[in-house]
Amino acid sequence: MKVISLFLISFLSFITCYAQDNYDSELIPSTLRNRANATIRNEETVVDMRSPDNVIYSVKQAITVLNKNGENSARLVLFYDKNTSIKSIKGEIYNEVGKLTGKFSQSDFKDESAVQDFSLFEDSRVKHYLPSVNVYPYTIVYTYEMRYKQNLIIPDWVPKPASDVSVEKSSYTFICKPTDEFRIKTQNLANKALESVNEKQKTLVWTVNNMMGVKPEPYSPDRENYQTSVKIAPQNFSYFNYKGNYTNWQELGKWQYDNLLKNRKTLLPTTIETIKDLVKNEATDKEKARKIYQYLQNKTRYISVQIGIGGFQPITAADVDRLGYGDCKALVNYMQSLLDVVGIESYYCIVQAGSQKKSLDPTYASMNQGNHIILCMPLKGDTTWLECTSQKIPFGFLSDFTDDRYVLACTPEGGKLLHTPKLTTPKNLQIRKADLSMDKDGSVTGNLKTIFSGAQYDNHEEVIDKPLTEQQKLLAEAYDIDNIYFDKINYVQKKDIEPELTENLAITIRNYGSINNGKLFLLLNAFNVKATIPDAKNRTLPVYLNRGYTDADSITYTLPENVIPFIQPNDTAIKSEFGSYVSKTVLEGNKLIYYRKFVLNDGTFPAESYAAFFKFITDVNTADHVKVVFSLKK
Repeated sequence: MKVISLFLISFLSFITCYAQDNYDSELIPSTLRNRANATIRNEETVVDMRSPDNVIYSVKQAITVLNKNGENSARLVLFYDKNTSIKSIKGEIYNEVGKLTGKFSQSDFKDESAVQDFSLFEDSRVKHYLPSVNVYPYTIVYTYEMRYKQNLIIPDWVPKPASDVSVEKSSYTFICKPTDEFRIKTQNLANKALESVNEKQKTLVWTVNNMMGVKPEPYSPDRENYQTSVKIAPQNFSYFNYKGNYTNWQELGKWQYDNLLKNRKTLLPTTIETIKDLVKNEATDKEKARKIYQYLQNKTRYISVQIGIGGFQPITAADVDRLGYGDCKALVNYMQSLLDVVGIESYYCIVQAGSQKKSLDPTYASMNQGNHIILCMPLKGDTTWLECTSQKIPFGFLSDFTDDRYVLACTPEGGKLLHTPKLTTPKNLQIRKADLSMDKDGSVTGNLKTIFSGAQYDNHEEVIDKPLTEQQKLLAEAYDIDNIYFDKINYVQKKDIEPELTENLAITIRNYGSINNGKLFLLLNAFNVKATIPDAKNRTLPVYLNRGYTDADSITYTLPENVIPFIQPNDTAIKSEFGSYVSKTVLEGNKLIYYRKFVLNDGTFPAESYAAFFKFITDVNTADHVKVVFSLKK
């Protein structure tokens, strides 16, 4: 009986291994091929938290790349430093029918500094590998193990990493001691974890199966809002030689201030005297801060070290003072140190930066949220925010990179969740006034003046310091009109908390008006036609408009003597929950005046409202293409 049992166990193990290792792409169900560029055949992720300073993270993943568009799914990128080591990497490559065609190991990976040419950060490194395969489909199998000397960050589990990736099977196992306490946040999981406990360990296992690829839907919320995920944050943790515990943002912010920030602000006596002398004639804290901010911008430059790679502790203020560079952590800490010299209170703030607005989760504190640092100055009711990594950004202006989201302020009293100011629809302005003269063959010459503010300032500010040839190239892309020439280019910048950029152009557009059968056709909206958007049937996700804005255009055409208006368009007014649109045309003697105003509202709308949004944008696009028709005098 025992022999038969052993035989059955061996046979079943053989069958299981064989099934797991059969990577014939034809075995992928058609439902998982549909709308997918890659399919995860099987992924097993195990986190073994043996102690706060000894965490083993092991992954085995088999992924089939179905076509060239899925190529990036075959790439493996692993960061490491003094706190993280890569113990092993190996892998295999299989062809379309599941035949082994190659193997690779850690020696095949490129190993590079995460930050080039800055010896201060030389311990932050990255290993990456992408197989050289150009026959599809193929399957790549990665097996790797990493060890962390900390448990402050436990990697999130996201079994479906992209919309165009499908998943046959993926599992996540978390192992710890029976008495370990931790918080868990799960999202979009149908089943709870399978939990088992014995006297030595506690084990939790999550499994998902048959997750289909999804066609990306335009104007959707960020994937993090709806993707399947598991996040784990241990209550008691170790980070390098620091130990602590937390269950909320207040406790986490307090630990960061006390252990990572408090003793990093020492400055040389000469620097202290320089700062005092710099602001001695300024009457208010705000003006003192403005002067010190200019000093920071003139003295330092930014180097990019992502917060999770370069560590959570900034280099000292004295090091930044000496070196003249630093990452976001270092430059914010340095600015704080300079403000401390003259008694101005400020907060070191962790933010999730990016053009898509992402807040720290108020309900779930963890160290692996946030990728950037900014500075907040309370200033007795006149709260002012500073972006310390840019040498050009105006004092007090937060761009669309960090506006309108929750951030964590690390203070002596503990962590505080603050909200950054919002760049609103009325303030995200583009106001354009054009005076153009048209000759008898339809060519136009004249001047354009455009004022950008709010997020629209942020979108155009980079052009200011470009050489003329680069400015002309960027303008040709922005003003996508055949035969347009920029005869003069001038920019005037108002650098303030609410900055503005004024663009002054002298232009020529040859044959802008088209002549046919004795008539001249003129597209009134020369510079700001709203593009169409894709139609989307059977929408499943909400409609998300990340940022609102307002455009106002006024164009005056001085007409030649040889034209008579033949068809003059009617005024247009469109209004919906997504925004509004108005256009008007007025003829005053030989001057044709065109006015247009378009407002797009930000917000989240139900999935079924996409048809109405599509119609709104389509109607605006149609109105933007209206032409006036002139008869030509003989």
